[in-house]
Amino acid sequence: MTTHETGQHEGLVTVTEAGSGTFTREITAGQHRLVADEPRPIGEDAGPTPYDLVLAGLGACTSMTVRMYADRKGWPLDQVRVTLRHSRIHAEDCAACETTKGWIDHIDIDVEFVGDLDDTQRQRLMQIAERCPVHQTLTSEVDIATTLR
Repeated sequence: MTTHETGQHEGLVTVTEAGSGTFTREITAGQHRLVADEPRPIGEDAGPTPYDLVLAGLGACTSMTVRMYADRKGWPLDQVRVTLRHSRIHAEDCAACETTKGWIDHIDIDVEFVGDLDDTQRQRLMQIAERCPVHQTLTSEVDIATTLR
C-alpha cells in the first residue's frame, strides 16, 4: 500500500461521525474528504446518502472504463454521461434474478455517448460499460469481514 501525506493508505476509507448532525459522516479516502448524510427529516441533508455514494462509484467507474477503452481504440468519443437510480423491486418482477421471493435491490444505469460513433462502436462501448471493476464487484459474490476494534 502507498502512504499519502495524510497518513492514509491507498484503498483505505475511514468514516467518522462529523458531529454536526445525527447521521452526518466525514469520509476520508486518501487525501480526499467527503461528507455523507441522510435526507431531511431523518438527517441534515449535508451530503449524499450512502446509496448515492455507491451509485457515484459505479457511475464513475463505468464512465472511466468506457473512456479508457474508447481512447485506446482512438474512437471519437467526446463525452460519456452515466445516470443511475437505485430502487427496491419485488424479486418476482426480475426474470434474470436467482432470488424469487421478497425484495431485491435494482440499479438502472443510463449511458449516453456523445461523439461521431457508429452503431457498432456504441454497442461495443455498452458492453465495455458493464465490465467496469465496480460493476463486476457489485454483481459478484462479495465477502465482507467486519471486526471490532
